[in-house]
Amino acid sequence: MRVSDPAKLDILPDDACEIRLTIATSECDKYPAKQHARKVAAKLGVRDGLIYLVGKATINWGDSDQPRPFRQRRYFYYLSGVDEADCYLTYDIRNDLLTIYVPNFSLQHAIWMGPTLTVEEARQRYDADRFRYYAALRSDLNSWVDQYNKDSPIYVLHSSQKPEISAKELRLDEKSLLPAMDAAREVKDEYEIRMIRKANEISALAHRNILQNIHRMSNESEIEGLFLDTCVSHGAKNQSYEIIAGSGPNAAVLHYVKNDEPLNGRQLVCLDAGAEWNCYASDVTRTIPLGKGWPSSHAKDIYAIVEEMQEECIKRVKPGLRFRDLHELAHIIAIKGLQKLGVLKAGTVEEIRRSGASSIFFPHGLGHHVGLEVHDVSEQPITANGHLSREFVPQMSTPLLQEGMVITIEPGVYFNKLALKNSRSLPLAKYIDFDKAEQYIPIGGVRIEDDLLVTSTGYENLTTAPKGKEMLEILRGRSKQ
Repeated sequence: MRVSDPAKLDILPDDACEIRLTIATSECDKYPAKQHARKVAAKLGVRDGLIYLVGKATINWGDSDQPRPFRQRRYFYYLSGVDEADCYLTYDIRNDLLTIYVPNFSLQHAIWMGPTLTVEEARQRYDADRFRYYAALRSDLNSWVDQYNKDSPIYVLHSSQKPEISAKELRLDEKSLLPAMDAAREVKDEYEIRMIRKANEISALAHRNILQNIHRMSNESEIEGLFLDTCVSHGAKNQSYEIIAGSGPNAAVLHYVKNDEPLNGRQLVCLDAGAEWNCYASDVTRTIPLGKGWPSSHAKDIYAIVEEMQEECIKRVKPGLRFRDLHELAHIIAIKGLQKLGVLKAGTVEEIRRSGASSIFFPHGLGHHVGLEVHDVSEQPITANGHLSREFVPQMSTPLLQEGMVITIEPGVYFNKLALKNSRSLPLAKYIDFDKAEQYIPIGGVRIEDDLLVTSTGYENLTTAPKGKEMLEILRGRSKQ
């Protein structure tokens, strides 16, 4: 409701009102760099010191005058929100002072490439206390060293990123900052979650576009091209990782990126592709029939196993859960499913799992953190061996899920010809019917992957790309969208 004179407005207890808050500024949407700096300082557990970070420099290719594609250092971005080359930052922990240094003005650069970021532009865009040109960095560092460095260290990520100043003896800490930043990045704040959600929205548009056009395509390269076209046209110029569009046996190669083989005669294509939005990643995998339905009972059966693996794991996601337990659950479901198909034999589920036989078909971890990296950093990996987990380690201690984490659930079942050949000479071979397993080699493999936000009561699935029944409806031309 609207009124010209608020004094004349009477609101009764049973009135229904719609209240909207409009903020006429972009300040609230700035990247929360200062908040992140304080979080890192808290993880360091100190009250004094200077965090010093170096942004990514402009670098040419070897023996060339052409610059390499720019990708900001993610630790630098976490404390700045600056996606520009040749920048620096300092955070004075005692004085709670975050300073961003931008490149000096260069007329030649401005004429050829456009002007670099100015101090005033940085002040409008970024959440920091001071903004200075690079020319002031050395004198600022010397001043801090003279005043504080005797009692407080300068924290750097790596010894190769020490400040270039004239002081003969610097008190440096090269070990504490990296684990503190890894721990800080583990749980995402509201801004970061919005960026990951947006990246997933664009990825979903691209995956849907592939489904709607897959019947017109004849080569894996067309899948990659259309996915990129959709992302770029929606403002996501960068991908979180190289697109994987593996058809047939190529789907059994976990990180297949050649994407140049014909689709003709292939049953499925495994499309693992995710857009990046403002440096935040998405990670989405869909396995797509190359027809209007399942090309064979073999393909349908393997998809059903992986679908059950994912659905059963997703519905258990919540704070306090040990992710390793989900990983083991996925293996148990895979073993039972492959036993029904006759691929696994002659043993109990526990015996087969302990032997490692299921890892021939499911050789990677169930998931990982997602954030500024597609395989994002954390204080400890959520699976025993990080993203790849090939061996059964029943007593391995792994951390618990926390509210605000963003993780993937990405089970898969693969029939890799080389893996099967190698496993014939291993003790676990007694649990595998190789004649039966080799019937599935033309399928390649099936992987389904979503990004899950851990909430206070469970989870939110940030991935909306079609899968399962919805995917088949689109392939059959029955979708309303």
